[in-house]
Parts: sequence; C-alpha cells; structure tokens
Amino acid sequence: MRERVSELPVTLDDVRAAARRIAPYVHRTPVVTSRSLDRETGARVFLKCENQQRVGAFKMRGATNAIAMLTPEERARGVVTHSSGNHAQALSLAARLLGASATVVMPSNAPAVKRAATEGYGARIVTCAPTQAAREAGTEAVVRETGAVLIHPYDDPNVVAGQGTAALELLEDVPDLDLVLAPVGGGGLLSGTAVAATSVEGTRVVGCEPFGADDAWRSLTTGERVTEQSPDTICDGLRTVLGSLPFEMLSALGVDIVRVEDDEVRRALLTVLERTKQVIEPSAAVGVAALLAGRIRAQGLRVGVILSGGNVDLRAWVDAL
Repeated sequence: MRERVSELPVTLDDVRAAARRIAPYVHRTPVVTSRSLDRETGARVFLKCENQQRVGAFKMRGATNAIAMLTPEERARGVVTHSSGNHAQALSLAARLLGASATVVMPSNAPAVKRAATEGYGARIVTCAPTQAAREAGTEAVVRETGAVLIHPYDDPNVVAGQGTAALELLEDVPDLDLVLAPVGGGGLLSGTAVAATSVEGTRVVGCEPFGADDAWRSLTTGERVTEQSPDTICDGLRTVLGSLPFEMLSALGVDIVRVEDDEVRRALLTVLERTKQVIEPSAAVGVAALLAGRIRAQGLRVGVILSGGNVDLRAWVDAL
C-alpha cells in the first residue's frame, strides 16, 4: 500500500506538509463519541467533527492549502472555482485570509444559506444551471475573462492533500482505528483520507454516498468513470460527479464504496443531533447512516467517521417547529 501511495499524485508526505502549512488558518476539530451510537451500531464509533471547522466544513483545509501554495503573481490574479456551497465558502474565506480575490460559479439549486455565506466572505458569485457541464463551462469563462487561477473543488492535488489532513488528525487522536468512513462527492475528501490512512497499518477506508448520486460506486465498480448524472438526493454536497484525480487515486488504493437511502440519512441526522448534539448537514451523515443501517460490517470494530460539514438552514428548521 505504501508503495502505491508513493507513486500517486498525492502522497502521505504531501498530506503531512499540508497539515503544517494550514495550521495557522484552520481549526483542529474535536473527536466525539456516543455510547448510545456504539450500542446501536455494535462498533466503537469516533466522530471527527468537521462541522466545527471554519466555514462549517472540511473544505477549508483543501482551499487554504491550495491558495497558500500559489505564487504572489498567481494570488494577484485572483482565484475561481465552481461549487454548490461548502468549497465556495472555504475558497472565499481562504482567499480573504491569504490576500486574493475569489469568484465562485454556483448552481442555481445551491442552498440559500450556503450562497449567502459565500457572499458574506466576500466572493463574487456567478450563477449557472445545475449540471456538471454548466459548472465547468462557467468556470472556464471566468478564467478566460479575468485570468483567475482555478482552484478545483477536488481535481487538484493540493486540495486533496489539504482534505487529507482531517483524517490525519483523526488518526493521530485515535491511532488504532480499524475503519474510517468518509462521504464521497467529487472525491477530494475520500482520496485524501485514503492517503492519510496509510500512516496506520491495517486501517481500512470506505466511502459513503446516497443511492440517488451513486456515481462513485458505479465508477469504481465498473472501472469507467461516470462523467454526468442527474442526482436525486437530499445530500446536496454529494450531487457532483467523482473527479478524474480522485477516481485515479481511489482505484489505485482499492477503496470501496457503500450506498445509503435518503431515509437512512434522515435517521442518521436525527441520531447524531439527539445523541451528540452535533448539527450536521445531510452529506455529512452518510457514514453514520451506513453504520446504523448495517450496510457496513462493523460489529466489534473501532470506526472513525468524518462528519464533513454542518451548513444547514437553521432558520428553516426553527420555522418548521
């Protein structure tokens, strides 16, 4: 495994270097446990709370690492990305902290709370149709018009290395994990997690995604990357397709994917909120959902779960009461 990692675009040394580079700008997030969750799953579960990260999601890690590695001339040109919300917010704040302007191409169906937060961090938003092709075309147009540097949400080695620092911290705090679960959308978090997990012998990584956006499962099962889909899931952060770089890395590392139903995600959201008092978004709940639904054999195992973010519209929750 270590030999395979050394040949990939992102190595364990890259993840460790990213951790040092971004330390002044990101939070080292806590790991929480729940005896009730342990009883329900039959495992010893450790939740890595990236919902408590700056901008409310793990995305701050990758965006910060990528911008920090730009030259002064590149930062002066500004940065651009496409995102439904969490990467958008992260890039906006990281750019502000590191002295660059940011433009975000955002699909029209992005959650209002994430759009508002992105604008609040100072980014310029360009709205596009809710398709992968529209995202990419909009981003290319901004690059042509402004000369901004593209910081891709997941097809960027520096972003992947930054995302891997969440799992690196988790494994430093709980070094004897049998299994680490992480959501998979574009695949930056999962591929970074898979690289970080090679720091501990015997730790297995599994990705989790909804049936309504299961392109990663289909891609890795068939060996042919799915490049377009019509997602139908409450997990808005996982509606994008698996990127080419994560596909390459996850294929090489032999990472498996499990799928969950939206109703299982809803149950997991409620369980996490009731048992740990952590507010998480649907995309962050897929790992817990897989455990609670028995879609992963975890009986007797020590399992780390990355709660990837907590950006939900709390006003809507309160209004619904």
